[in-house]
Amino acid sequence: MELVSPGIGLTFWMLVSFLILVLILKKVAWKPILNMLSKREEEITTALNEANLAREQMRQLNADNERLLTEAKDERDAILNEARKVSQKMYDDAKQKAQEEGQRILADAKENIEIEKQKAITDIKNLIAEMSIDIAENVLKSELTDKDKQYQYINSRIDELKLN
Repeated sequence: MELVSPGIGLTFWMLVSFLILVLILKKVAWKPILNMLSKREEEITTALNEANLAREQMRQLNADNERLLTEAKDERDAILNEARKVSQKMYDDAKQKAQEEGQRILADAKENIEIEKQKAITDIKNLIAEMSIDIAENVLKSELTDKDKQYQYINSRIDELKLN
């Protein structure tokens, strides 16, 4: 049972061995380990700060992206509204021009119809006058073949002229 209840000598030498081991570790390994741990802690702190900075930059970029997206949507809407206005104006202008052109063509057609109507009336009057002269000439020739009838006609015309 010596292992279960160690003796004083064994405990003393174990304690001395442990202290020597701790001193050796303190001289040889403790400083590099602590330096490495502090260096690691600084790297972790730096990484956390950079991550926070990156997170802040990312938040700022997201805000800028949202702002740019909103501006782009507003600009798109403005361009579309302007295009609609221009399109409506072009449509209205074309419609107005078509109406004006239609009215001008209609007025020209009415004027041409009136001119043609006047020409036709004039032609008809001329034709009637020519036919009347031809008929009168034929009637007079047939009626005035006799000299007595000619004298009677001339006298009646003279009497009508005197009455007027």
